[in-house]
Amino acid sequence: MEYTTGAPSWRLVLRRALGGLRPRRRTQRVRGWSVAVPLIALAAGLLFTTSARTADGTQLRDDRRPQLAQLIADKKNRLAAREKSAAELRNEVDADSARLAETDLPVKQARQRADALRAGAGFTALRGQGLTVTLNDSPRRASDMGPNAPDNDDLVVHQGDVQAVVNAMWAGGAEAMSIMDVRVISTSAVRCVGNTLLLHGQVFSPPFKITAIGEPTTMRQALESAEGVQQFRDAVADFGLGYTETVERNVTVRAYDGSSDLRSARVAE
Repeated sequence: MEYTTGAPSWRLVLRRALGGLRPRRRTQRVRGWSVAVPLIALAAGLLFTTSARTADGTQLRDDRRPQLAQLIADKKNRLAAREKSAAELRNEVDADSARLAETDLPVKQARQRADALRAGAGFTALRGQGLTVTLNDSPRRASDMGPNAPDNDDLVVHQGDVQAVVNAMWAGGAEAMSIMDVRVISTSAVRCVGNTLLLHGQVFSPPFKITAIGEPTTMRQALESAEGVQQFRDAVADFGLGYTETVERNVTVRAYDGSSDLRSARVAE
């Protein structure tokens, strides 16, 4: 549809409207529609003209989802760039302190104490045997499962499901752990936003992979006895959620390379 906003179009609409309002000869029968139609045409012309000027060549009902997706992508790109810059600055600080430690004894001793604690804090990579657990949403949809279908919330992995697996693997003697290849440290917080996982400022979509280094049999027993994990396994049978355990003979859990800023901390005994 094209909108007409020029003066000739307005004159035509006004002429027709006023023509319908002029008094008629007594011999003519005045009908209601003869008055209503010009008024409707006048209102429609005003509405179309206003819409055309407001749109200014764009669609008034434009879908904002592509813009939102682009905004999220831009934010992720800026975050990645800042993380890269922060990592480069940390490497520079580490190199400068290493050079200073060659001539400054207190700096050398401080670095030695810090290096002794890096492994326990998750700042060094660890390699060995372990276990990988993968959690995934159900491929089913509630709308396709009939009148007694479960809620959509029953068909996705939740924050509590991931936390149950993580806690069980720690209880089973895990020495190091990663979620989606991101090292888990003492300040890591697992949060879910919708059906996505938020970890250290990064957003991940299912399936969620949790890898831990440790004795596989012991960790599997801990998973077997964890109530939260058992509830998820029941949901696997009922709703088609995904759950797999894979024994790793030789796997690497990367070192944590994010920010280590803390308000307070205490060295573990």
